Amino acid sequence: MLISNHTGNCMVELITSVVISVSSLALFGYWFRYSCLLILTAKTAHDHSDRVASTNHLGFPEVRSKLRERPVTDLDNLHRWLERDYRTIAYLLVHSPVSEEESRLECAMLRLHFRAMSFWFRLTQRFLREAATQALEEMSLVVEYLAGSIGERSSIASCGT
Repeated sequence: MLISNHTGNCMVELITSVVISVSSLALFGYWFRYSCLLILTAKTAHDHSDRVASTNHLGFPEVRSKLRERPVTDLDNLHRWLERDYRTIAYLLVHSPVSEEESRLECAMLRLHFRAMSFWFRLTQRFLREAATQALEEMSLVVEYLAGSIGERSSIASCGT
């Protein structure tokens, strides 16, 4: 009888641990997404993203305008465009001077958010077009934010010389 009671207690503990772990993971995911969206919606004094986009032939402004059209067509092409822009931005981030005011944590979070949204896009593009479109919208916001960050860096660097 004692063995059966002990097994029951272990099972309850296991289920409780799983529920707590899953809940913690879900809450962390919610916090991470909410934090990224807060970063993306924060406005800076000067938006340099358009200048960086035109200088580096980035397509995110056009992607954003196409995402506002209804119905949105050719999501795969828009995704490829954003991936190309992201690779360009990632290269520029590595090869541009970092300002003291810039948060490396914010940048790292947004890069992870971009990858998560790209994955979510691939999962939803066939059956949940609205979710896929929203993922592309968030990816374009990340690219725009990071482009603005690069513009801010170059602006600070040119003032220092």
